[in-house]
Amino acid sequence: MTSLDIAEVAERAGLAPSALRFYEKRGLIEPDGRNGLRRTYHPDVLPRLALVSCARSAGFTIAQIARFLTATPEDAELRSHLAKRANQLDEDIARLTRMRDGLRHTATCTHRPLVDCPEFQSILASPEADANTSA
Repeated sequence: MTSLDIAEVAERAGLAPSALRFYEKRGLIEPDGRNGLRRTYHPDVLPRLALVSCARSAGFTIAQIARFLTATPEDAELRSHLAKRANQLDEDIARLTRMRDGLRHTATCTHRPLVDCPEFQSILASPEADANTSA
C-alpha cells in the first residue's frame, strides 16, 4: 500500500500535523519516509493513532502510552498497572453512566427545580449503575 502524506494522516486521524511530529518525537509512531520535505507514513499508523487518541482520552500520559506500546507479556509491573487502571476506568464509566441517565431523566422531568427531583437524585446515588457497568 502507498505511503500517506503527513497532511492526509493528520486529516484521517483528526489530529494536527504538529501532533504527529510530537508523537514521532516521543516514539509513539515512526515515519515511513519522506516525499520531498514532507513526512510520509505507512497506513498502519492510523490504527496506532486511534489507540493513542483513545488512551489519551482515557487519561493516559504519553510516557504511559509509549511504555504500553512496547510492552511484552513478561512485563508484570506494567500489567498490574494496566489492571488497576482498568478498574479506575470502570469506576469512571459507572459515574458517567449515572450522570448520563440523570440527564436523560431531567430532559423530560417536570420537577422544579430539576436537580431537586427525587428520581434524579436517586439515579445519581444509585449503586446499581456501578454494578451494571462492571458486569
